[in-house]
Amino acid sequence: MADTFNYRIDHHGSLVRPAELVAARAAGDPEARAAAERTAVEEAVVFQRRLRSTVVTDGDFPREDFRGAVLDAVTGFRRTDEVGADGLVGWVAESLPKASGPLLADWADRLTALTVIAPKVSLPSPAYLAATTYRPGLGVSSARELGEALAEIVQAEIELLVSKGVRLIQLNNPLLLGQLATDPADPGALSFEDALAVEALAARLDERPEGVRIGVAPGFAAPGAVDRARVERLYGAIPADRWILPLDQGTGAELDLVRALPEDRDVCLGVVDATVPELEDIDTVMARIDAVGAFKDLEDAAVSPSRGFADVANRPLLTTEGQRRKLVLVETVARYVWGNEF
Repeated sequence: MADTFNYRIDHHGSLVRPAELVAARAAGDPEARAAAERTAVEEAVVFQRRLRSTVVTDGDFPREDFRGAVLDAVTGFRRTDEVGADGLVGWVAESLPKASGPLLADWADRLTALTVIAPKVSLPSPAYLAATTYRPGLGVSSARELGEALAEIVQAEIELLVSKGVRLIQLNNPLLLGQLATDPADPGALSFEDALAVEALAARLDERPEGVRIGVAPGFAAPGAVDRARVERLYGAIPADRWILPLDQGTGAELDLVRALPEDRDVCLGVVDATVPELEDIDTVMARIDAVGAFKDLEDAAVSPSRGFADVANRPLLTTEGQRRKLVLVETVARYVWGNEF
């Protein structure tokens, strides 16, 4: 796709929260928190510009975790006291969700006003939310029904965001890569087939203005071995323009995920591991990208870290400095691959 270069240096969206924002959230003063969020987002935009990123996000700073873009803005869900091993607080669906207004469009407007760099918005996918929040007997007849209701909300938000100038939107579903294994992982409350149908509803966009990309991040790590038929069903069912795929471990399964991608889809390669502070050897990274280039046109590719740096606000994966060094490496890799075309 000819304009992929516009979003060559990417990242998943969540950034390590600055200490001032963490303190403001802990203090419990809504006005002070809102002011701290605005300041933190403004500083994050400057940070991303200095790193020469080709996209900017709000870092997920206004949210407790990456799901908050939806869960904080719709009715029908109840927060529980359970905390999973991933640090995510539990939520359950007690009725079909309804949105009282835009989910993230206001923050997107602020990003657009702060910089000419393309604003990127990340949303939790409806299938992921349905798979993890549905409980039988709590007022929703099935996980599929819940997913379809969420898909309508997310799809409407995508259309609104595009109308406001957002050109890159990412749907996050950490469960999907586990479903592509030769021995698939537990899909949660939503089957693999139902998840594909739900994600397809959310990602549909009848008219795509020039430069618009709808991306899907199906997980953070490739399985040990992938089932080619299931991978092809995934790519064929969901009308995404871009797939954000891991390439930070150098496994054959990572290459298989890219190899199965249709020629007309972009790929964003997660080339550095966002979970460890040690920097990757750049020659190793380049060798992995070269292996992709043997069968995929790198003009239809981008690079990013393997995942967000703080998908849960109070559980950053790296320090602020560690995050900066990883993002600098991503930018360096992009210039090794594509020169100064962006």
